[in-house]
Amino acid sequence: MNSVFKALADANRRKLLDQLHGSNGQTLGELCQHLDMSRQAVTKHLALLHRANLVVTLWHGRHKLHYLNPAPLKQIAERWIDKYHGRIPLALRELEQGLEKTAAGRK
Repeated sequence: MNSVFKALADANRRKLLDQLHGSNGQTLGELCQHLDMSRQAVTKHLALLHRANLVVTLWHGRHKLHYLNPAPLKQIAERWIDKYHGRIPLALRELEQGLEKTAAGRK
């Protein structure tokens, strides 16, 4: 999961994922059209996304197509987001109580 978090840490890589989410199976040239960076920079970002298993490339004839792989994102959601979701109201109450204690201690 560390490689996924590293990949998601960069805004340009998130833009690439958003582009693939909107229109999956794009060539490098198609992806470059919507980004303000060199072809080489896009290639480097795609390589990191590929290592994180967020992007899968498939050959269709002479064209190398890039596809979003949402499975690692689902794993992150299940591991890091869903488990906290049900506890949010309790955590907010505990935080509020802690803040009240801190404020009362300052008086």
